[in-house]
Amino acid sequence: MLAHRFQQLDRLLIDARGWWQYQPYHHLTLAFAGQAPDLAAQLNRLSLEEITRLDGDMAALAALLAPWIPGGAELHALSELARFEPEPIDCGKGMALHMPGRKQAQIEAFTGCLPPHQGPYLEWCAGKGHLGRLVSVHRSAEITSLELQGPLCEAGRELAQRDGARMQFIEADAFAAESAALIASEHHAMALHACGELHTHLLERVVERGARGVSISPCCYHLIRGSDYRPLSSAAKGSVLRLAKADLRLPLQETVTSGARIARLREQEVVWRLGFDCLQRQVRGVDAYLPVPNMQKSLLADSFEAFCHWAAERKGMSLPAGLDYAAFLARGEARFGDVARMELVRHLFRRPLEIWLALDRALFLQEQGYRVEVGEFCDKPMTPRNILIRATRMSVP
Repeated sequence: MLAHRFQQLDRLLIDARGWWQYQPYHHLTLAFAGQAPDLAAQLNRLSLEEITRLDGDMAALAALLAPWIPGGAELHALSELARFEPEPIDCGKGMALHMPGRKQAQIEAFTGCLPPHQGPYLEWCAGKGHLGRLVSVHRSAEITSLELQGPLCEAGRELAQRDGARMQFIEADAFAAESAALIASEHHAMALHACGELHTHLLERVVERGARGVSISPCCYHLIRGSDYRPLSSAAKGSVLRLAKADLRLPLQETVTSGARIARLREQEVVWRLGFDCLQRQVRGVDAYLPVPNMQKSLLADSFEAFCHWAAERKGMSLPAGLDYAAFLARGEARFGDVARMELVRHLFRRPLEIWLALDRALFLQEQGYRVEVGEFCDKPMTPRNILIRATRMSVP
């Protein structure tokens, strides 16, 4: 069943990769205007409010794009996952102290969807161990919590003592050999939103060590050590689809709806980045996009000109006097609509690609003798990274 869904998704993503496997910021106009002028015209008639509405309604978006992307409805259907039936869990006000509200809800939902397990747990990339603490108290279980940062381990120990949780914190790098040695055959390993290769490394070590089970909710697929995605399963290794880091960012563009102020700041930042991109192309005499590092949001309280000087300094550029910053800002504002329209088309493939990545992980575990289920542990408003892969070894020595 999982393999069949993967093959269907794989075929559709490959057939339509020209529609999503590119970076809108690199294009000064709609990337597909030449091949699909009718689509470009239709999208240009959409207001930004209509684009936002379509961005949250994949069925409507698939219908709109059907004349150009006929596989959209099938992609949408293949991206639908069943919700796991969670066990009702409430960690209570006392245990919830020091837990951010949304994170508390995620931890409760994740814990409620863990498969039955009699024995100890390993919590991977534990932070302060909020997940392990709830599992320990709720299931009367022993927890080994692995975390890189010493202060988080110390805070976790104090919280565990406060709540009577049976937890051992290990301060170590998840990629170190001694960390893999912590995984025992009787363990059920768990990771809620461990980023990128931190969770794929866990899956490989779980298999290598023969752990009894593992439950993960993947996150930040682009945080990999190489430049290209390294497939895990035989099915993904056999695919002609190749994914770069930039492609792996696409699923992360599905976010929880933010407030009006946050949305305005996000739009301002994109406009400024696009305006600076126009500026740097002229100054450098190179008609190519130049990535700029992440910025402190406080920079947005200053001027566009100040932002340009900050960005130029980060890229080792000197800006000549007499630049018309207002004109470059206007060009950034004009490009914002084009980028929003290109992203809208790409977002049809946002969840399908995430399901493809999740199935690669699930099929890898299945190939190694685990019984695997893939579903959602919560609704998207709680977190769009709501996929849960849970696996138990089929033969236990």
